[in-house]
Amino acid sequence: MKIGYSRVSRDTQTTALQEDALEKEHCERIFTDKMSGKRFDRPEFLTMLEMARSGDVIVVWRLDRLGRSLKQLIETVTLLGERGIELRSLKENIDTTTSTGKLMFHIIGAMAEFERDVMRERTQAGLDAARARGRHGGRPKAIQHIEPRNLARAKELYAARQNTIAEIMHMTGFKSRNTFYKYVVNTEKS
Repeated sequence: MKIGYSRVSRDTQTTALQEDALEKEHCERIFTDKMSGKRFDRPEFLTMLEMARSGDVIVVWRLDRLGRSLKQLIETVTLLGERGIELRSLKENIDTTTSTGKLMFHIIGAMAEFERDVMRERTQAGLDAARARGRHGGRPKAIQHIEPRNLARAKELYAARQNTIAEIMHMTGFKSRNTFYKYVVNTEKS
């Protein structure tokens, strides 16, 4: 079965051009979403995926109707392929039911993977360069916000057992019970 899918980003836009093209392709059912392609959880898109069966062909007017990013598009087509569902894009003339169409799509996929790998390498190089300059990323340790004298006072108050943990935390500036336990309670036990 041929299943059509059309999408526009806003309610004010029309899908008439897309739907006309899909009807000319003899799509038996056309699903239409009026929302951003960034989101994977588009209602009609998900309904279409549930309905489609192995051997079906999903037809779109343009590839960007399936998703905004190349990564999202690759994930969608991979999902379709795993389920035995083919894809046709009318404007880009890609048809995964043919060997040429599959080749074209895999070339696009390989380029996307290459782009992700290059981005990963650049990110790692940036992190390595920052480490070499003595900078470390990530969230600062919560204990850095506690003055050493307040940490010592918290340990003394806790050892005296005259105040509740909440009172000690308030008096010494601890904001997190987990941090208090990590640096006061658990160090006393060892």
